[in-house]
Amino acid sequence: MGDDGAQNLERSVALADASLRTQAVFPANKVSLSLLMALLAIIPSTALAYRPFDSTDPAVAEPGDFEVEVSPVSFRHENGSQTWIAPQLRLNYGFAENWEVVLEGQGEFPQRSRGVLIENALSLKYVMREGTLQDKPGPSIATEIGLLLPGINEERGFGGSLAGIIGQKWDWGALHFNIAGSLTREKRGELFLGTIVEGPDRWAVRPVAEFVYAREMGLTEEVAILGGFIWQIKDKLAFDFAVRQASVNSRPQTEVRAGLTFAFNAR
Repeated sequence: MGDDGAQNLERSVALADASLRTQAVFPANKVSLSLLMALLAIIPSTALAYRPFDSTDPAVAEPGDFEVEVSPVSFRHENGSQTWIAPQLRLNYGFAENWEVVLEGQGEFPQRSRGVLIENALSLKYVMREGTLQDKPGPSIATEIGLLLPGINEERGFGGSLAGIIGQKWDWGALHFNIAGSLTREKRGELFLGTIVEGPDRWAVRPVAEFVYAREMGLTEEVAILGGFIWQIKDKLAFDFAVRQASVNSRPQTEVRAGLTFAFNAR
């Protein structure tokens, strides 16, 4: 075997070893890992998107902008078990003035269980009233209608959702209120109420908090509070970190979230 052949063999062995070690840490769904790889491949340059909340704000991507919200790895602990979330993705595309289309989902790898791809949804968001989030007076108001998509290894079937969002910025910070109703994939009604509180956006690192109440009729009731920060690294790039503490049917649940937001013009 020549020197080139030996070097190629060494590279192949190294790649195979790295692949095996990666699968040992996240032994699951190849689909979610492929999503992460595809996401990393399309990053050309980095405008601000929005996370780490369950709620959202009454703003959309500019026409032609493709915004990405990603958490490469997050973690949840409940009932003595641990779940890795990798990745969590939300892709937003502004296809017209005050309109965007949103595609989202996340891979989860529970302890002692197979991986799943869940929380998949396709939705349309429309700003009904331009306000302070669009640099105009008064509150901003938006609506979002969504199609809940089937998952992989869990969440079979389709559902739907409809949300109303109102928010406003002041010198001291911002408030955003969400109310949403859903028909779940199991054909049960679900109610969601969420409130986001943000510190001043002129701060490089601003504190954030969220309060959530959610109820799936006949199944679960959840009350949660989230606290963390958003670090505006530069004009078009932000990093976030938050800890979410919830009570789900009176059982505690803790989630650690970390991620980043960026965007680029797709035209």
